[in-house]
Amino acid sequence: MLELGLLKKLCTACGISGDEGEVRSIILDEIRPFADEINIDSMGNVIVFKRGRQRAEKKIMISAHMDEVGFIVTDIQDNGTLKFECVGGINDSAVFAKQFFVGKNKISGVVCSKPLHLTGPDERGKNPPVKELFIDIGAKNKEEAERYIHPGDSVVFDSPYENKFGRIIGKAIDDRLGCLVLIDMIKSDLLYDMYFVFCVQEEVGLRGSTCAAYTVAPDSAIVVESTTAADLPNAENEKKVCIVGDGAVVSFMDRSTIYDKEYYALALDIAKEKNIPAQTKTMIAGGNDAGAIHRSRSGVRTIAVSVPCRYLHSSSSLISESDAQAVYELVYALAENIAGNK
Repeated sequence: MLELGLLKKLCTACGISGDEGEVRSIILDEIRPFADEINIDSMGNVIVFKRGRQRAEKKIMISAHMDEVGFIVTDIQDNGTLKFECVGGINDSAVFAKQFFVGKNKISGVVCSKPLHLTGPDERGKNPPVKELFIDIGAKNKEEAERYIHPGDSVVFDSPYENKFGRIIGKAIDDRLGCLVLIDMIKSDLLYDMYFVFCVQEEVGLRGSTCAAYTVAPDSAIVVESTTAADLPNAENEKKVCIVGDGAVVSFMDRSTIYDKEYYALALDIAKEKNIPAQTKTMIAGGNDAGAIHRSRSGVRTIAVSVPCRYLHSSSSLISESDAQAVYELVYALAENIAGNK
């Protein structure tokens, strides 16, 4: 069973792209007693080798990314408010009036914009763009703000984490759920040798995985991710992409990868054989670290398995406990089949 109690610790940790240290520390504390080799490369990727009971026929790499979307402070205004820019893909509608932690001291702040009574008729009812927003930490002026905040500081959503009625709500489920799957596999008694990579900077262009895949040089790879579930009242048919509660999502193609067709079929066959709930994405959308991994060196046979996730890249995402467990079971079984060249 997937150790879902650890997911709260992972999701509430702060770790935007390029500043994943807090998340990395949690992961290292969890895996050190179980890993045979741990290396941290110059980018900050955690590359782990776990020895199995048998040598692998295929060198396999299982990957998840540590970083989350967020923001970065670009300037401090004379009135003490902060200007900022997005780190990763975030819709303007997910930003206004949200609470954040700013900097290493996790100073609380709220995103604000022009007051309603100062807006013109053409501005009302619209989401203000990020360039027009600012973060208010309650500082009296620039000098006071500079005691705590500096340009370049990370800004992370300040969101509660809840697990009730079989549903999990929190920030950074993309991709801390993937990290949890890797952690639990490392803690288990593996049949075959496997490499595990906790990547940095996925949200800003697959940068960490580009380096890690080159280092590991695997024959095959499984990317463990979260993917958009749009199973909402205003979405119909294929536009739902995938459905929360219907199991692990196996992708055949997205905007950065055409996945290995044999692995795609294998994943669905394993799911059917082992009664693991599984589904496919019904739209060609998004992308993940597979986009870099499958093109590394002379090429890597790659497949992605994801948890369906509503409200991706926002302050609060939602997934199903049963889907999380399905992802873990499918990734574990798929990894064993690939490593054993079955």
